[in-house]
Amino acid sequence: RSVRVSVLETMKFISSVTLLFVCGVSVSEGFQLNPHSASKSLVASKIQKHTTPSKPFFQHHHHQQQASALYAVTPQESPSNELDNEALVKYGSSIGIQMGIITALLFGLDTLVGTIGLEVPFPAVFALFYFFSLKSRTFNPLNNQRPDLKKAVNGDNAPSKGFRDRVMPSWTPPGVTFPIMWILVIGPLRSFSSALVYMANGHHFCDPTLLALLLHLSIGDVWNTINNTEKRYGAAVPSVLMVSAAAANAAFQYSQVDPFAGKLLGLTLVWFAVASTLIADTWRLNPDPSTGERDPLYPVTGGESKTEFSWFNSSPQE
Repeated sequence: RSVRVSVLETMKFISSVTLLFVCGVSVSEGFQLNPHSASKSLVASKIQKHTTPSKPFFQHHHHQQQASALYAVTPQESPSNELDNEALVKYGSSIGIQMGIITALLFGLDTLVGTIGLEVPFPAVFALFYFFSLKSRTFNPLNNQRPDLKKAVNGDNAPSKGFRDRVMPSWTPPGVTFPIMWILVIGPLRSFSSALVYMANGHHFCDPTLLALLLHLSIGDVWNTINNTEKRYGAAVPSVLMVSAAAANAAFQYSQVDPFAGKLLGLTLVWFAVASTLIADTWRLNPDPSTGERDPLYPVTGGESKTEFSWFNSSPQE
């Protein structure tokens, strides 16, 4: 009972720190945009793209008709406020497909290990979940391409999907921070805590507790599609909160099996608090250039964003 009370107190502390961090950053001066030259050029290009150039008075009549026809098509290409139900169905089904494949693989691995009578060592379990932590998108049918790590590490201003291809807050961490966090901090924390749970749950891979982490990863993969590939800045805000909530649930589930594993996985919530605040501020700084209004907080029809299953799409991904 004392151990459970300690775990609950630890989770309350982490939640309190996360809440204070989000509130503190929201009211700080760091939220005020101090645009870099790359951000200024990005805004200028967006404005130029959506500005109709003036036509000389002596142009032919058919040119004027053509311009009028093009102008009439423009509103249809702009995002609407209509909910994109097709996108929601594909998001949900992609999570189901990914979880189904991973669950089947883990069940098969349990069966194989049990048949052979092999005891999987701690380092092997660590390596397996480290792979899941960094490459879980392999099992997701959507195009959830991550930002280019090389461009982020080099620190140049070259845009990459989800990084420097939009106006970023002035307090955005340096590009090198992201690969360091995912590869050297978040990944090891997930892997080590998962290995602890595996050793404590009777050596079962296909376990509801471990699947809670994999559900968190699956939701995160869909969020990458929304934020990086489709650039739905509004829909990215509630979806990153869902990623954070799934991480909190996984940490709680881990704590029920191994309190120390729950504490380790709970540390990742600090990073997700930063990520959630960054995504919310990015949404604030990127209104629609044609209307000046921010995107709705849900996927909408129209515009350039279209949700597709990359597994069944013959066109190459960018």
